[in-house]
Amino acid sequence: MKTPFLFPRKDESPGPAGTSLQGTVERITYVNEETQYVVARLDVPGRPPATIVGNLPSLTPGETLRVHGAWTSHRKYGDQFAVERYETVTPATLTGIQRYLGSGLIKGIGPIFAQRLVEAFGLDTLRVIDDEPERLRGVEGIGPIRIERIRRAWSEQQAVREVMLFLQGHGVSPAYASRIYKTYGQAAVATVQADPYRLARDIAGIGFKTADRIAEKLGIPEDSPLRARAGILYVLHELTEEGHVYALEATLLQRAEADLGISHPLLASALADLARGKQVVVDELPGGRAVYLAALHAAEEQAARRLVGLVRAPHPVRALDAEKALAWVEEATRMALAPEQRAAVRLALARKVLVITGGPGTGKTTILRCILRILERKGLRIHLASPTGRAAKRMAEATGREAATIHRLLEWNPHEGGFIRNGLRPLETDLLIVDEASMIDLPLMHHLLQAIPPSATLILVGDADQLPSVGPGAVLKDVLAFEGIPAVRLTQIFRQAEASRIVQNAHRVNRGELPDLSPNPAGEASDFHFLQEEDPERLQQLILDLVSRRLPARYGVDPIEDIQVLTPMHRGAVGAAQLNAVLQARLNPAARDGREVLRSGRVFRVGDRVMQVRNNYEKEVWNGDIGRIAEVDLAEQAVIVAVDGRRVSYDFGELDELTLAYAATVHKSQGSEYPIVVLPVHTTHFPMLQRNLLYTAITRARRLLVLVGTRKAVAIAVKNDAAVNRNSRLGERLHAYLEQETHSP
Repeated sequence: MKTPFLFPRKDESPGPAGTSLQGTVERITYVNEETQYVVARLDVPGRPPATIVGNLPSLTPGETLRVHGAWTSHRKYGDQFAVERYETVTPATLTGIQRYLGSGLIKGIGPIFAQRLVEAFGLDTLRVIDDEPERLRGVEGIGPIRIERIRRAWSEQQAVREVMLFLQGHGVSPAYASRIYKTYGQAAVATVQADPYRLARDIAGIGFKTADRIAEKLGIPEDSPLRARAGILYVLHELTEEGHVYALEATLLQRAEADLGISHPLLASALADLARGKQVVVDELPGGRAVYLAALHAAEEQAARRLVGLVRAPHPVRALDAEKALAWVEEATRMALAPEQRAAVRLALARKVLVITGGPGTGKTTILRCILRILERKGLRIHLASPTGRAAKRMAEATGREAATIHRLLEWNPHEGGFIRNGLRPLETDLLIVDEASMIDLPLMHHLLQAIPPSATLILVGDADQLPSVGPGAVLKDVLAFEGIPAVRLTQIFRQAEASRIVQNAHRVNRGELPDLSPNPAGEASDFHFLQEEDPERLQQLILDLVSRRLPARYGVDPIEDIQVLTPMHRGAVGAAQLNAVLQARLNPAARDGREVLRSGRVFRVGDRVMQVRNNYEKEVWNGDIGRIAEVDLAEQAVIVAVDGRRVSYDFGELDELTLAYAATVHKSQGSEYPIVVLPVHTTHFPMLQRNLLYTAITRARRLLVLVGTRKAVAIAVKNDAAVNRNSRLGERLHAYLEQETHSP
């Protein structure tokens, strides 16, 4: 057996501690995702269970630990043991061995087989698995195939622990050890030692700073060309996270110099190396040079070229009499269209590309229904799509026709790592309508345009005043500013929406006016409420009370399924991380059956509401998708999540792709609607208080919005209409390509 290994806190080295305890992790009570602070129950032989607290990465219920630290007394929670360091210990009792094996430590052994193994081999169980795995065949239900799985899993576990030891020795959390081993196999440690910056490129969730800490421990000089090249790519990626498609060279080098402490000449040389290696592309501009990640440069060029080509290609339908079509559809639907709506339908029948934009209640869905009725009668092949699953589902419900996510429409091929639908195998369609177009970033727009045949018509529908896409680019803004593509801006609020205070206040905010926060007249129903609270801690408790007790009692709703807390920021007492921790503890507390797992600073339990935080093409789940944990399978080391009616399996090593979603940032809510939204807006959110963020948040609520916080914070957000410009040359390229098309023979 391997010897135990230590996990010292990052800010101190292992040393003598005042007190030690040894026991088995009974359950994980609380995890603060923001600070990695864990509260757990330790079953200590010969004494009552102890509450242990501290930075305890990657705990699993059933593990045996020896913890070192000191007893403290919490005024609310009583005696707690503050852990300074800890080590995993090979269990020495039959019960300990059974819980150890049944905890999900080894893939293929769950609680049932753990019991059978202990009954068969007793205290010798772990030695048998380690040295004589063939003896396992005598245990009921364990045949050659399962023995081989257990042998491989046991061997892998030992290798992963070696990676853990290596990482811990270099000041890095062991939480990513499994993923590193899965990527590099037996060569994991050697690969990282040779080039630690590969971690930032190859391992999702590990950034440059983590790789840089390992590089420093390995003795790689601060001014190494290897570090300079990796640092420039890191800064470029950081800028794309902020929405930029490119960086001005001067800004890039200045920021890299400040972040990395590397001289300007060395960074300039590293940038030239990256350009020669075609990892970046540098374009000359009148005011300097634009530096792109190579993939984004190609996406911008190709998206502009394809969009202009689509505009210039012949229309799939011969000229229609628009007035006759309008008269027919109004009679068929028994609706009288407003002038703005009639104009949109006319353009949809005549032009190859069209943008329809407007806020809530302005009739976008009515326009789509009319366009669909008219063009379906002409026999056109029509596809509907949206960037997210929830938005696609809502689009299908609103139109009565099938709608898909853009990713599913383009048919991802996991074996080849690309979309099946592309320029060589385009979509078989005559009309593509894409909703929630404000969410489409540049890379996704590039792939979408590659797959649209030149003969087809494209209609983009969205709200241009919402937050821009999470990914890089300002696609909808750039397309709206391009005079070569017609656009209809809807402003009229229709009668059925006028009664909604959500709709009224959304439009007030969008016009730069304060929302109406006055209380509703006694006995009068309303879909918008405001509750004042200045103190952040009391505001957190108010949110907790609203979600867990008051709103479910008043409206008869499920607090997990029907209520979504949206917040401007991730950090702070009323940020997503802390709100998720307290909401999980209240709505889905720890159970004694072990149906939970701690990974990447988060504890996941059966019943938890979770969100996907990055696109996973193989699983067909996308950034922002929400689901519920249906099962934690300790034997198979898997968490099963129900997402939009299907079950998606995550290995324990993939759980950094998920986060709790009782609360979410407003940015992550784009494209989604929720029956009830609780929205804290507080002065502690100051860096994020912007008009388009508040407007986006308000428009996420379908049935009820409860705004909580301070009037001052709301006023700050409404007044702050400073547009955050994103570096993008899509509009410029559209103009250039249209000019080329116009003057070409």
